[in-house]
Amino acid sequence: MYEREGTVLGRQATHVVKTDESLPEIGRRYDVGFWAISAANPGVDPFLPDPGRRIVLPTRWILPDAPIYEGIVINIAEMRLFVFSYERARTVTTFPIGIGDQGKETPVGTFSVIEKIRDPAWHVPESIRKEEPNLPAVVPPGPDNPMGSHALRLSNPTLLIHGTNRPWGIGMRSSHGCIRLYQEDISVLFGMVKRGTPVAIVDQPVKVVARGDRVYLQVHDEWDGRDLYGEALKVLEAKNLDSLVDLDKTRKATRARTGLLVDVSK
Repeated sequence: MYEREGTVLGRQATHVVKTDESLPEIGRRYDVGFWAISAANPGVDPFLPDPGRRIVLPTRWILPDAPIYEGIVINIAEMRLFVFSYERARTVTTFPIGIGDQGKETPVGTFSVIEKIRDPAWHVPESIRKEEPNLPAVVPPGPDNPMGSHALRLSNPTLLIHGTNRPWGIGMRSSHGCIRLYQEDISVLFGMVKRGTPVAIVDQPVKVVARGDRVYLQVHDEWDGRDLYGEALKVLEAKNLDSLVDLDKTRKATRARTGLLVDVSK
Protein backbone atom coordinates (compact mmCIF):
# COMPACT_ATOMS: atom_id res chain seq x y z
CA MET A 1 0.00 0.00 0.00
CA TYR A 2 1.29 3.45 -0.96
CA GLU A 3 0.27 6.98 -0.14
CA ARG A 4 -0.40 8.98 -3.26
CA GLU A 5 2.12 11.66 -4.21
CA GLY A 6 0.13 13.40 -6.89
CA THR A 7 0.25 11.06 -9.87
CA VAL A 8 3.43 9.18 -8.93
CA LEU A 9 3.40 6.07 -6.78
CA GLY A 10 6.14 4.01 -5.11
CA ARG A 11 9.94 4.11 -5.11
CA GLN A 12 12.37 2.53 -7.55
CA ALA A 13 14.70 0.04 -5.86
CA THR A 14 17.36 -2.56 -6.69
CA HIS A 15 18.09 -6.15 -5.78
CA VAL A 16 21.35 -8.11 -5.83
CA VAL A 17 20.86 -11.49 -7.48
CA LYS A 18 21.61 -14.50 -5.30
CA THR A 19 22.71 -17.92 -6.53
CA ASP A 20 19.90 -19.84 -8.25
CA GLU A 21 17.53 -16.85 -8.36
CA SER A 22 15.59 -16.01 -11.52
CA LEU A 23 13.94 -12.74 -12.47
CA PRO A 24 10.42 -14.26 -12.20
CA GLU A 25 11.19 -15.37 -8.63
CA ILE A 26 12.61 -11.97 -7.72
CA GLY A 27 9.67 -10.25 -9.38
CA ARG A 28 7.16 -12.22 -7.36
CA ARG A 29 8.99 -11.36 -4.13
CA TYR A 30 8.61 -7.66 -4.92
CA ASP A 31 5.15 -8.00 -6.52
CA VAL A 32 6.37 -7.29 -10.05
CA GLY A 33 5.31 -9.21 -13.15
CA PHE A 34 7.53 -11.06 -15.61
CA TRP A 35 7.47 -8.57 -18.45
CA ALA A 36 8.01 -5.57 -16.17
CA ILE A 37 11.14 -6.92 -14.47
CA SER A 38 12.53 -8.21 -17.77
CA ALA A 39 11.98 -4.91 -19.60
CA ALA A 40 13.61 -2.95 -16.76
CA ASN A 41 16.75 -5.09 -17.07
CA PRO A 42 17.52 -5.43 -20.79
CA GLY A 43 20.32 -7.83 -21.59
CA VAL A 44 19.85 -9.85 -18.40
CA ASP A 45 18.93 -13.51 -18.87
CA PRO A 46 15.61 -13.72 -16.99
CA PHE A 47 16.14 -17.35 -15.97
CA LEU A 48 19.91 -17.37 -15.41
CA PRO A 49 20.91 -13.90 -14.21
CA ASP A 50 24.48 -13.62 -12.96
CA PRO A 51 24.72 -13.97 -9.16
CA GLY A 52 25.90 -10.72 -7.62
CA ARG A 53 24.40 -8.60 -10.37
CA ARG A 54 22.35 -5.62 -9.21
CA ILE A 55 19.06 -5.45 -11.04
CA VAL A 56 16.51 -2.67 -11.18
CA LEU A 57 13.12 -3.22 -9.58
CA PRO A 58 10.41 -1.31 -11.50
CA THR A 59 8.47 -0.29 -8.40
CA ARG A 60 7.68 3.31 -9.24
CA TRP A 61 4.67 4.16 -11.38
CA ILE A 62 2.90 7.08 -12.97
CA LEU A 63 -0.80 6.50 -12.39
CA PRO A 64 -2.69 5.93 -15.64
CA ASP A 65 -5.20 8.51 -16.84
CA ALA A 66 -8.56 6.99 -16.00
CA PRO A 67 -12.21 8.08 -16.09
CA ILE A 68 -12.33 7.37 -12.35
CA TYR A 69 -9.85 7.43 -9.49
CA GLU A 70 -11.80 5.20 -7.17
CA GLY A 71 -12.23 1.48 -6.92
CA ILE A 72 -10.04 -0.44 -9.36
CA VAL A 73 -8.08 0.93 -12.33
CA ILE A 74 -6.31 -1.53 -14.63
CA ASN A 75 -3.79 -0.54 -17.28
CA ILE A 76 -3.50 -3.30 -19.86
CA ALA A 77 -0.26 -2.00 -21.40
CA GLU A 78 1.70 -2.17 -18.14
CA MET A 79 -0.15 -5.26 -16.86
CA ARG A 80 -0.92 -3.65 -13.54
CA LEU A 81 -3.94 -3.12 -11.32
CA PHE A 82 -4.40 -0.17 -8.94
CA VAL A 83 -6.89 -0.05 -6.05
CA PHE A 84 -7.83 3.39 -4.70
CA SER A 85 -8.91 3.82 -1.09
CA TYR A 86 -10.21 7.10 0.27
CA GLU A 87 -11.00 5.54 3.65
CA ARG A 88 -7.26 5.31 4.35
CA ALA A 89 -6.06 8.83 3.49
CA ARG A 90 -6.11 8.41 -0.29
CA THR A 91 -3.88 5.36 -0.45
CA VAL A 92 -3.28 3.15 -3.46
CA THR A 93 -2.48 -0.57 -3.50
CA THR A 94 -1.11 -2.04 -6.70
CA PHE A 95 -0.63 -5.56 -8.05
CA PRO A 96 0.86 -7.09 -11.23
CA ILE A 97 -1.57 -8.98 -13.45
CA GLY A 98 -1.75 -11.42 -16.33
CA ILE A 99 -4.05 -10.40 -19.18
CA GLY A 100 -5.66 -11.78 -22.32
CA ASP A 101 -3.42 -13.31 -24.97
CA GLN A 102 -3.28 -12.04 -28.55
CA GLY A 103 -6.66 -12.58 -30.18
CA LYS A 104 -8.25 -12.95 -26.73
CA GLU A 105 -7.54 -9.45 -25.47
CA THR A 106 -8.87 -8.17 -22.18
CA PRO A 107 -11.49 -5.53 -23.07
CA VAL A 108 -11.17 -1.89 -22.10
CA GLY A 109 -14.08 0.04 -20.63
CA THR A 110 -15.83 0.89 -17.38
CA PHE A 111 -17.35 -1.95 -15.38
CA SER A 112 -18.29 -2.81 -11.80
CA VAL A 113 -17.88 -5.79 -9.48
CA ILE A 114 -21.18 -7.71 -9.48
CA GLU A 115 -20.15 -10.86 -7.61
CA LYS A 116 -17.47 -12.02 -5.15
CA ILE A 117 -16.71 -15.75 -5.21
CA ARG A 118 -14.62 -17.76 -2.75
CA ASP A 119 -13.21 -21.07 -4.00
CA PRO A 120 -14.71 -20.63 -7.47
CA ALA A 121 -15.43 -23.57 -9.74
CA TRP A 122 -14.34 -23.03 -13.33
CA HIS A 123 -17.18 -23.52 -15.79
CA VAL A 124 -15.08 -24.08 -18.90
CA PRO A 125 -16.31 -22.02 -21.88
CA GLU A 126 -17.10 -23.96 -25.04
CA SER A 127 -14.47 -21.97 -26.93
CA ILE A 128 -11.77 -23.29 -24.59
CA ARG A 129 -13.12 -26.85 -24.63
CA LYS A 130 -12.81 -26.79 -28.42
CA GLU A 131 -9.13 -25.93 -28.02
CA GLU A 132 -8.64 -28.45 -25.19
CA PRO A 133 -11.30 -31.18 -25.60
CA ASN A 134 -9.95 -33.19 -22.65
CA LEU A 135 -11.11 -30.53 -20.22
CA PRO A 136 -14.26 -31.30 -18.21
CA ALA A 137 -17.28 -29.02 -18.32
CA VAL A 138 -16.55 -27.87 -14.77
CA VAL A 139 -13.25 -27.83 -12.87
CA PRO A 140 -13.96 -27.87 -9.12
CA PRO A 141 -12.09 -25.71 -6.60
CA GLY A 142 -8.59 -26.92 -5.79
CA PRO A 143 -4.98 -26.85 -7.00
CA ASP A 144 -5.93 -27.73 -10.59
CA ASN A 145 -8.38 -24.85 -10.89
CA PRO A 146 -6.88 -22.01 -12.98
CA MET A 147 -9.13 -19.46 -11.22
CA GLY A 148 -7.32 -19.86 -7.93
CA SER A 149 -8.89 -19.24 -4.54
CA HIS A 150 -10.94 -16.08 -5.17
CA ALA A 151 -12.70 -14.38 -8.07
CA LEU A 152 -14.45 -11.08 -8.76
CA ARG A 153 -17.04 -11.16 -11.55
CA LEU A 154 -17.45 -7.89 -13.45
CA SER A 155 -20.55 -6.41 -15.09
CA ASN A 156 -19.35 -7.99 -18.31
CA PRO A 157 -20.19 -11.42 -16.85
CA THR A 158 -17.58 -13.32 -18.86
CA LEU A 159 -14.85 -11.05 -17.47
CA LEU A 160 -13.37 -11.91 -14.08
CA ILE A 161 -10.48 -10.84 -11.89
CA HIS A 162 -9.17 -14.00 -10.22
CA GLY A 163 -6.20 -15.91 -8.87
CA THR A 164 -4.21 -18.52 -10.74
CA ASN A 165 -2.49 -21.86 -10.35
CA ARG A 166 0.08 -20.71 -12.92
CA PRO A 167 1.98 -17.85 -11.28
CA TRP A 168 4.49 -17.64 -14.14
CA GLY A 169 1.71 -16.09 -16.25
CA ILE A 170 1.57 -12.94 -14.12
CA GLY A 171 3.03 -10.08 -16.10
CA MET A 172 2.30 -11.82 -19.40
CA ARG A 173 -0.48 -12.16 -21.97
CA SER A 174 -1.53 -15.55 -20.73
CA SER A 175 -5.32 -15.73 -20.32
CA HIS A 176 -8.43 -15.96 -22.47
CA GLY A 177 -9.33 -12.38 -21.51
CA CYS A 178 -9.69 -12.52 -17.73
CA ILE A 179 -7.34 -10.72 -15.35
CA ARG A 180 -5.12 -12.94 -13.20
CA LEU A 181 -3.30 -12.13 -9.97
CA TYR A 182 -0.82 -13.98 -7.81
CA GLN A 183 -2.62 -16.07 -5.18
CA GLU A 184 -1.28 -13.91 -2.37
CA ASP A 185 -2.55 -10.79 -4.14
CA ILE A 186 -6.07 -11.90 -5.08
CA SER A 187 -6.84 -12.75 -1.44
CA VAL A 188 -5.85 -9.19 -0.43
CA LEU A 189 -7.80 -7.59 -3.28
CA PHE A 190 -10.84 -9.75 -2.51
CA GLY A 191 -10.95 -8.34 1.01
CA MET A 192 -10.55 -4.74 -0.19
CA VAL A 193 -13.46 -4.45 -2.61
CA LYS A 194 -17.23 -4.72 -2.33
CA ARG A 195 -19.96 -5.55 -4.79
CA GLY A 196 -20.58 -2.45 -6.86
CA THR A 197 -16.93 -1.34 -6.80
CA PRO A 198 -16.21 0.49 -10.09
CA VAL A 199 -13.54 -0.95 -12.39
CA ALA A 200 -11.92 1.07 -15.19
CA ILE A 201 -9.78 -0.83 -17.71
CA VAL A 202 -7.54 1.32 -19.95
CA ASP A 203 -4.74 0.61 -22.40
CA GLN A 204 -2.06 3.28 -22.00
CA PRO A 205 1.45 2.29 -23.05
CA VAL A 206 2.73 5.86 -22.55
CA LYS A 207 2.28 7.87 -19.35
CA VAL A 208 3.65 11.32 -18.58
CA VAL A 209 4.10 13.42 -15.45
CA ALA A 210 5.67 16.82 -14.69
CA ARG A 211 7.51 17.22 -11.38
CA GLY A 212 8.64 20.81 -10.94
CA ASP A 213 10.45 21.77 -14.14
CA ARG A 214 11.15 18.16 -15.13
CA VAL A 215 9.05 15.95 -17.40
CA TYR A 216 9.11 12.16 -17.00
CA LEU A 217 7.95 9.54 -19.44
CA GLN A 218 7.04 5.96 -18.58
CA VAL A 219 6.64 3.56 -21.49
CA HIS A 220 5.27 0.02 -21.18
CA ASP A 221 4.58 -2.25 -24.12
CA GLU A 222 5.78 -5.69 -25.12
CA TRP A 223 4.41 -5.46 -28.68
CA ASP A 224 6.45 -3.86 -31.45
CA GLY A 225 3.56 -2.84 -33.69
CA ARG A 226 2.49 0.40 -32.03
CA ASP A 227 3.91 3.83 -32.83
CA LEU A 228 4.82 4.69 -29.26
CA TYR A 229 6.77 7.79 -30.24
CA GLY A 230 3.68 9.18 -31.94
CA GLU A 231 1.63 8.16 -28.90
CA ALA A 232 4.06 9.98 -26.61
CA LEU A 233 3.83 13.17 -28.66
CA LYS A 234 0.04 13.07 -28.45
CA VAL A 235 0.07 12.59 -24.68
CA LEU A 236 2.65 15.36 -24.19
CA GLU A 237 0.65 17.75 -26.36
CA ALA A 238 -2.58 16.93 -24.53
CA LYS A 239 -0.89 17.81 -21.22
CA ASN A 240 0.73 20.97 -22.68
CA LEU A 241 4.19 19.55 -22.01
CA ASP A 242 5.42 19.10 -25.59
CA SER A 243 7.46 22.32 -25.57
CA LEU A 244 9.38 21.21 -22.47
CA VAL A 245 10.80 17.92 -23.74
CA ASP A 246 13.80 16.84 -25.77
CA LEU A 247 12.47 14.93 -28.77
CA ASP A 248 15.55 12.73 -29.06
CA LYS A 249 15.24 11.67 -25.41
CA THR A 250 11.54 11.02 -26.00
CA ARG A 251 12.24 8.88 -29.05
CA LYS A 252 14.86 6.85 -27.17
CA ALA A 253 12.50 6.26 -24.25
CA THR A 254 9.75 4.97 -26.53
CA ARG A 255 12.20 2.64 -28.25
CA ALA A 256 13.64 1.27 -25.00
CA ARG A 257 10.23 0.68 -23.32
CA THR A 258 11.85 -0.15 -19.99
CA GLY A 259 8.79 0.75 -17.93
CA LEU A 260 11.01 3.01 -15.78
CA LEU A 261 10.48 6.74 -15.32
CA VAL A 262 12.75 8.54 -17.80
CA ASP A 263 13.57 12.24 -17.63
CA VAL A 264 12.92 13.59 -21.13
CA SER A 265 13.21 17.28 -20.25
CA LYS A 266 15.13 19.71 -22.41
